[in-house]
Amino acid sequence: MAAVETDRDAPSALCSEFLNFSAKDTAAKWLQVSNLPKEVYQHLACYVPKIYCLGPNLNPQNEDLLAPLLLQSPLEWYLCGEEPSVGLAKLEQNNQPSQLCGHVFKVGEPTYSCRECAADPTCVLCMQCFLGSVHKEHRYRMTTSGGGGFCDCGDTEAWKKGPYCQKHEPNISDSSQKDPLANLSDEMIARTYNVFSIILKYAVDMLTWEKEDELPEGLEPPARGDTYYCMLFNDEVHTYEQVIYTLQKAVNCTQKEAVSFATTVDRDGRKSVRFGDFQFCEQAKSVIVRNTSRQTKPLRVQVMHSSVVAHQCFALKALTWLGQIIRYSDALRRILCQVGLQRGPEGENSSLVDTLMLCDSKMWKGARNVYHQLFMSSLLMDTKYKKLFAIQFAKNYRRLQTDFMEDDHERVVSVTSLSVQLFTAPTVARMLITEENLMTTIIRTFMDHLRHRDLHGHFQFERYTAQQAFKFRRVQSLIGDLKYVLISRPTEWTDQLREKYLEGFSAFLELLKCMQGMDPVVRQVGQHIEMEPEWEAAFTLQMKLTHIISMMQEWCSSDERVLIEAYKKCLSALTHCHSGFTDGEQPITLSMCGHSVDTIRYCVSQEKVSIHLPLSRLLAGLHALLSKTEVAYRFPELLPLSELSPPMLIEHPLRCLVLCAQVHAGMWRRNGFSLVNQIYYYHNVKCRVEMFDKDLSMLQAGASMMDPNHFLMIMLSRFELYHIFSSADCRKRYNRENANKDVVQQNNTLIEEMLHLVIMIVGERYTAGVGQVECFDEIRREIVHQLCIRPMAHSELVKALPENENKETGMERVIDSVALFKKPGVTGKGLYKLRPESAKMFNLYFHHYSRADQSKAEEAQRKIKRQNGEDSVLPPPVLPRFCPLFASLVNILQCDVLLGILGAVLQWAMEPSGGHWSESMLQRVLHLIGMGLVEEQQHLLSSAEDNDTNFNFTLKISRPGEAPANTPSILALLETLQNAPHLEVHKDMIRWILKTVANIKTTRECTASAPPSDSSGHSQEETVRDKDKAERKRKAEMARLRREKIMAQMSEMQRHFINENKELFQQSLEELDPSTSSTLEHSPSSCDSTLFCVGPRRWRAGGSDRRQVVTCILCQEEQEIRIDGKAMVLAAFVQRSTVMSKNRKRPPHNPDKYDPLFMHPDLSFGTHTGSCGHIMHSHCWQRYFEAVQAKEQRRQQRLRVHTSYDVENGEFLCPLCECLSNTVIPLLPLTKTSCSSEQPDLSQWLNITSLQMKALLSAHRKAKAADADGVDDMDGVNDCPPPDGFKLDYTPKNPYSSTIKEMLTTFGTATYKVGLKVHPNEQDPRVPIMCWGSCAYTIQSIERLLVDEEKPLFGSLPCRQDDCLSSLTRFGSACWTVSSHATVQNHFIRLLAALVPDPRVENTPCILDIDMFHLLVSLVLSHPAVFSLDSSGLSADTAQLHFLHLVTVAHIVQILLSSVPEEVQMEQESGGAEREEEEKVCMFYNTLRTHLGSGLREVDSGWHLWCCVKAGILPYLRAAALFFHYLNGAPAPPELHTLGVGEWEALCGYLCLPSNLLQLFYNNRELMEPLLHGWCSHPGVLQGLQSSVALIRFPRESNHLIELPGDYSALINQASSFTCPKSGGDKSRAPTLCLVCGAMLCSQSYCCQSELEGVDVGACTAHTFACGAGVGIFLRVRESQVLFLAGKTKGCFYAPPYLDDYGETDQGLRRGNPLHLCQERYRKIQKLWRQHSITEEIGHAQEANQTLVGIDWQHL
Repeated sequence: MAAVETDRDAPSALCSEFLNFSAKDTAAKWLQVSNLPKEVYQHLACYVPKIYCLGPNLNPQNEDLLAPLLLQSPLEWYLCGEEPSVGLAKLEQNNQPSQLCGHVFKVGEPTYSCRECAADPTCVLCMQCFLGSVHKEHRYRMTTSGGGGFCDCGDTEAWKKGPYCQKHEPNISDSSQKDPLANLSDEMIARTYNVFSIILKYAVDMLTWEKEDELPEGLEPPARGDTYYCMLFNDEVHTYEQVIYTLQKAVNCTQKEAVSFATTVDRDGRKSVRFGDFQFCEQAKSVIVRNTSRQTKPLRVQVMHSSVVAHQCFALKALTWLGQIIRYSDALRRILCQVGLQRGPEGENSSLVDTLMLCDSKMWKGARNVYHQLFMSSLLMDTKYKKLFAIQFAKNYRRLQTDFMEDDHERVVSVTSLSVQLFTAPTVARMLITEENLMTTIIRTFMDHLRHRDLHGHFQFERYTAQQAFKFRRVQSLIGDLKYVLISRPTEWTDQLREKYLEGFSAFLELLKCMQGMDPVVRQVGQHIEMEPEWEAAFTLQMKLTHIISMMQEWCSSDERVLIEAYKKCLSALTHCHSGFTDGEQPITLSMCGHSVDTIRYCVSQEKVSIHLPLSRLLAGLHALLSKTEVAYRFPELLPLSELSPPMLIEHPLRCLVLCAQVHAGMWRRNGFSLVNQIYYYHNVKCRVEMFDKDLSMLQAGASMMDPNHFLMIMLSRFELYHIFSSADCRKRYNRENANKDVVQQNNTLIEEMLHLVIMIVGERYTAGVGQVECFDEIRREIVHQLCIRPMAHSELVKALPENENKETGMERVIDSVALFKKPGVTGKGLYKLRPESAKMFNLYFHHYSRADQSKAEEAQRKIKRQNGEDSVLPPPVLPRFCPLFASLVNILQCDVLLGILGAVLQWAMEPSGGHWSESMLQRVLHLIGMGLVEEQQHLLSSAEDNDTNFNFTLKISRPGEAPANTPSILALLETLQNAPHLEVHKDMIRWILKTVANIKTTRECTASAPPSDSSGHSQEETVRDKDKAERKRKAEMARLRREKIMAQMSEMQRHFINENKELFQQSLEELDPSTSSTLEHSPSSCDSTLFCVGPRRWRAGGSDRRQVVTCILCQEEQEIRIDGKAMVLAAFVQRSTVMSKNRKRPPHNPDKYDPLFMHPDLSFGTHTGSCGHIMHSHCWQRYFEAVQAKEQRRQQRLRVHTSYDVENGEFLCPLCECLSNTVIPLLPLTKTSCSSEQPDLSQWLNITSLQMKALLSAHRKAKAADADGVDDMDGVNDCPPPDGFKLDYTPKNPYSSTIKEMLTTFGTATYKVGLKVHPNEQDPRVPIMCWGSCAYTIQSIERLLVDEEKPLFGSLPCRQDDCLSSLTRFGSACWTVSSHATVQNHFIRLLAALVPDPRVENTPCILDIDMFHLLVSLVLSHPAVFSLDSSGLSADTAQLHFLHLVTVAHIVQILLSSVPEEVQMEQESGGAEREEEEKVCMFYNTLRTHLGSGLREVDSGWHLWCCVKAGILPYLRAAALFFHYLNGAPAPPELHTLGVGEWEALCGYLCLPSNLLQLFYNNRELMEPLLHGWCSHPGVLQGLQSSVALIRFPRESNHLIELPGDYSALINQASSFTCPKSGGDKSRAPTLCLVCGAMLCSQSYCCQSELEGVDVGACTAHTFACGAGVGIFLRVRESQVLFLAGKTKGCFYAPPYLDDYGETDQGLRRGNPLHLCQERYRKIQKLWRQHSITEEIGHAQEANQTLVGIDWQHL
């Protein structure tokens, strides 16, 4: 108890102490003392514990008030020597602002990088700088920051051009960069030095302090209390749920409190969860540790003395204060940097900055963030100190990384993440390489952390456990640092840089040596592999290193000496690796076609083989560079080219390619998926640049230095095909030997793959250094081949091209030269289509095609050629020349071994059924022959200059074989094959080859007269071809004639059948189209030529017109719709809606007490009914629904997954179209009505009706009283006798069959249940009201839709909406039959009283608070309940017409009261046409003014008033026309089927209204005057006119979705400044914008969850219930994704309306192209919303994509 009392007294004591405190005096005292640090420490020791950490909850308001006053203020006084505000202002004035922006990014803030000018992708601008820079017009990339980096504006090293924005442009006048310290006095410098060193030392000591119960020397508090905190720390191992659960047990708090604790821990890194004495806190600690240590290491918890916590809190404050102070002046920043980097007493690496860095992993998240921010705003903003800091960072690099490996925080909050700020600056990076040997340090550190090696010293990754995956991810950050160091190539080299770079290169080779040959595989024979080996880690490593290897090569290529040295080092490393490999492989000699070669025996299918050969591949890259930079030709004496052993170089890459071929051939099936995946990645765009492509280069390099015959023999041997081709009579042996079908199949595939490899080795010349090309040619060719498959979107192309280290593919530079862009429509993407002239580059055997790509491309290209009427042959393209180093590769084409292979395959192809060759093998052979011919043509063209024609392919292929075998020449074989019937497919290619051979011969013998034989051969070929064409043409013509004949026969048979069965067809035609037949019968006989839809003279349906036959979609039976027949129903979906709401702020009503009889004109929410238009028998539907329910129950027992519909809520999918539905509407026929000739006019009718009402009222009251008292003395109620023919006690017979009655109840109850969100109750009096309301609301919303889409009122609705409206209105007129009649009569009495004021009916609303269309619908639909008692011969039609007239007048009054705007001066004097209307409306307005006096302004202009009335009442008239059209079935006049001028007159005519609506008033003036008086004298009217709340104006504007900015970055910026409303100023992680009302919400986070109907829901779900009655449309700003939500369990993602310049959306902002709003797509979303189709859209999306069903939408 004592503690509590002292607590209560303390504030007053403290207050007096605080009030007497003077910062000025304290500072003055400090100036006098000798030992300043001691004084300041005493001051802190005294005051800090009094301000901070006084209770269980930290009290930020109090702290923020007191800390500046008592702690910071004296420091500032001391620093300035005067009033701080004055002194700091002076400093700021004298300061020259830094040219660096240095704005530190918050999480989720937009950052911009220029793809043209940035030195590397890490150079970014903040939004402000970007908008003021030149890069806004360039190709930029937009991303959202992960937090922690800063803006590089003003850093000249970061930008190739445009380094400054307008704000940071340097001042030209003041170019003399003098030392900023010159502006300060010496005393000031000394004072600053003192303060900074004391405060920084204090902060560092406190933040790195490890004792929990005592303080550093000099800080012990005068009076030490016994209060402790139980402090919980953040880690990345435990989930939110675990922490919340544990806290609830440990400190027994509520779920809400636990969530808030967990959120704070996650945000700040620590949070006190208990406050009290030591024992109390220790107990909580033990529970937390016990609960979280089961699976993982436990949560970190400490029990800390409150004074320690207090000082740590202030230490953070102090660091923030330092950061603020140095902003005033560069000089102060410099002093702080000096203080921080000054060596401490312990010597090396002991400065305060070092201490902070080295203790980084021991600090909590909040502390790290604060000191990182301070480093950024001080050390990194000053070029001199940035370099000094970088040196310290590099010195400590190894320790920092080792700490990071053990640290359990993300990299973002680790000090190692600062490497991106230091290493990417080229000058700093070069300095660190030369002075601190940084490259070697990084690589060695990396090697240290990957300790697992096998016997040969290769990396060996064990099974991937979570722990290892975590560690491996950490290690990869080192590769990132290496990438930063290498990202910009040096332009000039110093000797020192060369030396250190090569030292780093050697270290890198050591790393690659450990990878050379890792994860080897051996072919499984017999049984399948038991355990898939680990392969992912090795490939992850390879992918991470890909860019590093490319960058290393680029560095080498920029200096000749470095290149030569690197080449030598790489070669010796490779030789060293090989020397360990070759043991036990015996030598053999291969001979073939008169050549022989020595090699070793090695079978890929039996020995170990590895796919990882980074050393060979690096050497291949360097070899191509020797050629590209021409070093090979200028300094051959410096290079070890003569010592190279080509067979050694090609050995491993060749094995790798053979492995791929054998996997394709299915020989490695038993090795499982791991191998398939490795082969996939080997060719995949992410890895192929440094894997597959380099292996090919290495084979090219080796082959160019060998005899081509030797090369091919070694290749055949490795492919294990040597025995097939080597024997003289190879085919026969092969046949006998391998009867086994599988082996034959495998060998065929291997031969195909081997031929393909030869094609690639000779044909792939688009690598700079191999062929004479630029790097752009390579990209251009890649793009052409991708587009040859099919037109592609920009993003697909980017994915198919390899990215360089700057995430660039170089595509934009060349794409327009080879492709045309086609913009997208409302859906889909923009596509690039290949320009026709680029197709000539197409190579069918392009090395990056997968099999599938190749066949697609082949098909597409042949198709295009056929469409253009060309020959569909796909010859090899003309290739660029080889570079001199690789020039000898073309000889492969004309070497004996290859010609032998080609000849063999062609000979096999002679036998059609051999089965020992395949079509694609032959195709490859023909392609190779074509390549030889094209190459020869090129040689002939170029040899005109240099007489070097040693390439004579035609000669070789026309030479027959040697003596014993005497095989025919290749040319002869082709001549024979071109007429072989089984080679139809290859005919055109063979023909092309023969023609080219002939052309080459003519060119070679370019003498005047060509030998006759040749030309005849040529012409003979031509004639064959023409014959062929003629033959084809003839066949086609025959086929056409045959088709025509058959068609003629069929149509003749049809005609015959129709003539025979004429009467049958006649009947069915009439039934099919009742409208045509009925118009013929009835139009002349209708009483008047104009069509009326309401009133006694309305159009009436004939018998055949009322007959309606429909088919049930479930049982396919036809059924006529009759009152007494089986019920037919429409699947329907009822939902609450706020689409037309003019007031989203209205609080939700209490569903149990709310009375929905009168709809307010703001339509704040309504009930909308929609339908998909599919019809069923009611009993079929019931059976179907019961089956759905049963299935759902079974499913619940099996597995708890949501479905896209909620059966418990009555939802189901329409059996035909799977549209979401939740009830059914019964279909009813048109009601029959008869009409006697004379009908009473308005006044008579009103008299009769009011008498009827009186009688009914008194009868109801009697009944009520009788129920209540049971006594029959009724003195209070005066009896009213009913008028004639009105039987009060008559109960009308229900005309409907039992099934229809049941369905009427079903739909009524469903509407009531959904509309009011209550439990179903058939007896509730509000059921009919909700049904009428839904009918009115749905018609109003459809009328608005038609206006918004500019469609005519009739004839443009789709039939599903048409059917829905007609069944809904007819249901409305019948639903009274299943309710209590007295209830409906009572509703009618109340509704009528709103129009005809009746003193006996209480609390009727005033005329301004009623939506008139809802009133009209409810009156018309409730009237039958009263009308059924009347047998006096009155007609219901008359009543409908009179209701319409009365409500229309009331609406005119409503419009004149609420919607007359300030006058516009544009008077248009209309001719006599509308003069009468204008006069009448003026009179009428003035009558209103006499009733209301000062409430109404004076308006003189009749024209103005009439315009307001006409515009305001039009939506109501249009809705009424729709309503009566569907209710009474009257066809609409043709004027309403089109948009146009005559709409007003046509509407008034159709509705039986005068086109001057005011006549309704003036024709019955004596009757209307009292009504008008009654309306105006309602107290609500004057209140409404005088209140400050604006009245609803008519016509009500259609609601739109909010306006979105044109540029997406504006949205990102808006979202990045949005803070979570609940967790005090914290940035929201997933800011989400409501597109309906524009609210920004903090989605998907614990902090903003709220409770809704007993369930915890996220901010978006909660918002949908407030704003959209459960339906919501949101834009997730960081994801650039539209989110649709409906209810708590339904949702889906939808494409956003923002597109980049290539017509694509960028969901997740992964590509970062600038995005702009596409209005069409936004309108499409708006249309879905206005049509109430959001829920349906979600249903379809969830049905199509099951993963959407599993998402917890309610948490968003």
